[in-house]
Amino acid sequence: MHEPRFWRQAPAGTLPILPRLLAPAAYVYGLAGRMRRQFTRAERAGAPVICIGNISAGGTGKTPVALALATHFIAKGEAVHFLTRGYGGREKGPHRVDPSTDDAARVGDEPLLLAAVAPTWVSSDRVQGAAAAVEAGAKLIIMDDGFQNPALEKDFSILIVDAATGLGNGRLIPAGPLRERMGDALSRANAVIKIGRGHAADGLAARARAHAIPVFKAILRPAPAPELDGLPVIAFAGIGRPEKFFATLRELHAEIVASESHADHHMYSEREATALLQRARDLKAALVTTEKDRVRLLGAPEGSARAQLRDAVKTVTIGALIDDFQTLEALLAEQIRIARRRTA
Repeated sequence: MHEPRFWRQAPAGTLPILPRLLAPAAYVYGLAGRMRRQFTRAERAGAPVICIGNISAGGTGKTPVALALATHFIAKGEAVHFLTRGYGGREKGPHRVDPSTDDAARVGDEPLLLAAVAPTWVSSDRVQGAAAAVEAGAKLIIMDDGFQNPALEKDFSILIVDAATGLGNGRLIPAGPLRERMGDALSRANAVIKIGRGHAADGLAARARAHAIPVFKAILRPAPAPELDGLPVIAFAGIGRPEKFFATLRELHAEIVASESHADHHMYSEREATALLQRARDLKAALVTTEKDRVRLLGAPEGSARAQLRDAVKTVTIGALIDDFQTLEALLAEQIRIARRRTA
């Protein structure tokens, strides 16, 4: 679903009627989450677990951070495996993602991106997923999301927050974007990473520092794409905040002649693919999307419009660049050592 506009901070002088009407439902949602975390006994995995999560719904940059950390630890010789729920896919798992045969309809889009870097497990039961990963040789598990899931004990949890949008109107789902109260989340966090530019997350960062939780800054940086410089493009994206992708294309000096925004994890239909291909011909423009959007087209039957779109579209690779990474690495390494001593 698209993020409702009223989830964002209301302009000064306006009356946020919908959040007030939804406040009772938000209270029930928050209470259910707190009770689940209070009464669920967390189980340990047979390997250290790093969790990359967030407080708010929607795209904040968790997957690029997970990929950056995995790439770093793999370079150091660690046997890293990813663990994720596989949002948008039907697979319950535990299932090891096979990019050659799996598609987004089965495992979700983000697991396909993760699996290109390290073995990736989709499991609605995180404890079973972690056990499967360890049995397959994982020595370090990186969870992409799962911060609110209390079943699996985490050794280090990183909260990701968008610096430009912060926590929106500060209310719980469905009255706002929050999955839980800020204080509850910070009580379990070991670090916070603010991604992007802006000051909407400054309040959360200040509160984190007041509780001695280190705060890091990061940016999502596109890989060089000289072929897009001055190129007329039709940009389309089904991610948490498509406008961020469009801004990235402008930074790469692409000429956006048309754009389409869809809800996060949007699965493109034949009709939509046909329309995009026709629009590209009419406007004599190239089609550009995110890597996450393209992987949702990988299972398209050959000869279909979706397969043609998959083969025609250009993508932009986005990576997370974390400031003061050495300090974060030292914190992670220490917790990994502690976890391994505990399980030795």
